Amino acid sequence: MNCTDPPKYEFKYGIEDPHTGDAKTQYEVRDGDVVKGQYSLVEADGSIRTVEYTSDPQHGFRAVVHKSGQESVAYGHND
Repeated sequence: MNCTDPPKYEFKYGIEDPHTGDAKTQYEVRDGDVVKGQYSLVEADGSIRTVEYTSDPQHGFRAVVHKSGQESVAYGHND
């Protein structure tokens, strides 16, 4: 590898702990100035948040958030 070579990498990981209920994943790949990735996690309400993102010199950082599974529960008072 030469110091003038464009950066290039790929990684992923995942955690699923049945004891704590913690569950998350992440994947990312970079080729030169372009980065693409995705991560997901379980929210406190049991829903799953997934974020897909890209970053490049032309468009900057962009992310799209998806939520699936259990709906959020509203908390409050009904007077």
